[in-house]
Amino acid sequence: MNTIQECMTTNVATVSSNQTIKEAAEIMSQDNVGSIPVVDNGQLKGIITDRDITTRSTAQGGDINTPISQVMSTNLVSGHTSMSAEEAAKVMAQHQIRRLPIVENNQLVGIVALGDLATNQMSDQAAGVALTNISEPNKTT
Repeated sequence: MNTIQECMTTNVATVSSNQTIKEAAEIMSQDNVGSIPVVDNGQLKGIITDRDITTRSTAQGGDINTPISQVMSTNLVSGHTSMSAEEAAKVMAQHQIRRLPIVENNQLVGIVALGDLATNQMSDQAAGVALTNISEPNKTT
């Protein structure tokens, strides 16, 4: 059973909540990612996604200098360093998320993406179940 530490990315680009959505978008473009953890003083405060920028700012006629804090997602789900890759896949499937920030002692230490789990000898079945559950429409809305 693989630990999450074997799968996660530890060199994670982050932004602070007082940076602008323009800065976040520039980092996303530069690093070819669709989301960035929002970290203030080492603590995970939220996550900003390209979808957050589009739906909560651009679609509303927002300004590129809007602070990230006004558009970021704060209903966070995170994992911990002692969990297995399979546990992470279950959490991701349950919450229908593709990226799981990994926290230790209230500090962001990494992030794991669905693709990371699939490429790190995790059981194909567990990765498939996670992807199936993530790809299904959310039944609570």
